[in-house]
Amino acid sequence: MHGLDAKRLLIGTLKIWQLKHFKIFILAFLIFFNLRYETPINSSEALIASPQSQNKQSFVSKALNISGGAVVTIETQRKVLSSSESIFPPGILNDEYFERFFGRRGLQVPRSRIERGQGSGVIFSKEGLVLTNAHVIEKTDQLIVGLSDGRRVIGNVVGEDSLTDLAVIKLKAKGPWPTAKLGNSDNLRVGDWAIAVGNPFGLENTVTLGIISNLNRDVAQLGISDKRIDLIQADAAINPGNSGGPLLNSAGEVIGINTLVRSGPGAGLGFAIPINRARKIAKDLIKSGRAKHPMIGVTLSSNIIQKSKYLSQREHGAIINYLLPNGPAEKGGLKVNDLIISINNEKILTPSDVVQKINRNDLKSTLKMKILRENIESIKIIKPIDIYDL
Repeated sequence: MHGLDAKRLLIGTLKIWQLKHFKIFILAFLIFFNLRYETPINSSEALIASPQSQNKQSFVSKALNISGGAVVTIETQRKVLSSSESIFPPGILNDEYFERFFGRRGLQVPRSRIERGQGSGVIFSKEGLVLTNAHVIEKTDQLIVGLSDGRRVIGNVVGEDSLTDLAVIKLKAKGPWPTAKLGNSDNLRVGDWAIAVGNPFGLENTVTLGIISNLNRDVAQLGISDKRIDLIQADAAINPGNSGGPLLNSAGEVIGINTLVRSGPGAGLGFAIPINRARKIAKDLIKSGRAKHPMIGVTLSSNIIQKSKYLSQREHGAIINYLLPNGPAEKGGLKVNDLIISINNEKILTPSDVVQKINRNDLKSTLKMKILRENIESIKIIKPIDIYDL
């Protein structure tokens, strides 16, 4: 082979090799470009495209699956006597002779009307027992309980307790009944999730979400003096008709019974009775028709130095302002201006701590109270009595 032919062959071979690698380079570049700048799928398309996302539930939905079916609507009817009305036209009563003959009282007859109300409740027992507020069923002539599956059942009041605003209803029909899972309100922390379920304004199965805003809120701080409860405060929307419905945690457990809503200034605050207290009251109502409330017969206030010259500024506790004559506290040796600093070896910081310790005490057990009187500590043994025994 001549030198010129060999040179031409080498040049041709190089051109073919360059063309081949150029094609490979172009192909690789197109693949990279396609992967790098592929048109993104929008959020709605992604949800449709992903089978897993279609089955994903929020924790609220999961909580409702556990206890939501046990939430009921309570419809009440009561007969109310209104002011009397005359049996004669109003103008005829202006005649003094007519009035003198018949008399005004003889010309009037009482008038009655049916007043209807609505609230919420939660089934907590397979025997068909419903927990709700006492003010929902107060002075009711007829109760109709509506279930989430559409059933409507007549209910009877087992017992009610006005001091804690709790009541128990028994469903007059055969089950089976959906039941809610009761939690432990002692484990609550501020900031935990709170799910309110009920029937506000007659709108069934309404669910709202918030957080626990405060624990052990003294009901006296809300201007209510005829109740004996400490409340859970939550910012989940609670409206008229929610009363008696459950407050759930993120696990679907009942942690409280909704009872109050703050309207006007400060609106948006809801309050619930802790389920541990409600469970104890319900047990008493089922057993005897009324609840037991231990008391020692004192009125308390916080330790503010100006209230007593006997107290040390360094001490926390609750000051005794008043003693019920011949009550358990007076018989046990307590006096006005004593500072209660511990009960059963548990430190007392506020008056509400005293109320809690007494409420949790068995009526058969005594309370070991450490007090401070004129800067001298001493122990007093007090045995509570039931408030209804006074």
